[in-house]
Amino acid sequence: MTDTTRTTDLRETVERFWATAEARDWDAFADTLADDVVYTLPQTRERISGKERFVRFNREYPSDWHLRMERVVAEPGQVVTWLRFSVGFEGAEEMHALSFFTGDEKGNIATMTDFWPEPYEPPASRNHLRELTERY
Repeated sequence: MTDTTRTTDLRETVERFWATAEARDWDAFADTLADDVVYTLPQTRERISGKERFVRFNREYPSDWHLRMERVVAEPGQVVTWLRFSVGFEGAEEMHALSFFTGDEKGNIATMTDFWPEPYEPPASRNHLRELTERY
């Protein structure tokens, strides 16, 4: 199998992973994962090992949430996604996530590392540069 094929396969697996998460189709979601998948959240220093535990973590996650993929970048051996999550009643809160995936030899997700950056105001030390930026 060529690197291009592996890249395409993992990208398709990751896209299916997010689609099945949004659909709450937990059996199909589980089918995208390696049995020994490892999920890491560096900001909270949490790690979940194993398909069953990771599926349960997602299935039982509190609150009403929905996701939309903004961007997918794939290269041999890894895929990165940028997502927008809306959480709460009628999407009361919007969050962004950056997720890094690696795959196993079968094309399933072997590792996933999630980053949930918090928005913040530009630092005062950059005030003199405001005329160069546009706030949105």
